[in-house]
Amino acid sequence: MTGSAILENVRRYRAIASLCRQAAAFRPIQRISLLTQADEWEQRAVNEIEEYFDAQGCPTTPQLSSSQLTQSSARKPDRLGASGGQCRLVGASRT
Repeated sequence: MTGSAILENVRRYRAIASLCRQAAAFRPIQRISLLTQADEWEQRAVNEIEEYFDAQGCPTTPQLSSSQLTQSSARKPDRLGASGGQCRLVGASRT
């Protein structure tokens, strides 16, 4: 699956999760069920991204030296690693 297809799936999953949360705000009787569904859709989005990056061989934790850790203590490392994005979604447009 291409990077743009992954991003489209993630966008759809998160849109559905958002709709579930919005519905929960207006339907107090179904609130717990709708919020549970929202969490499930968000987890699907996260899983989709993780599976893609795992298949690309991207590290799940950044490989930082001790000097880099002290220099960048203000920034939190992200899933893309210390290089700031060496692993990208192939086929995804960069805007």
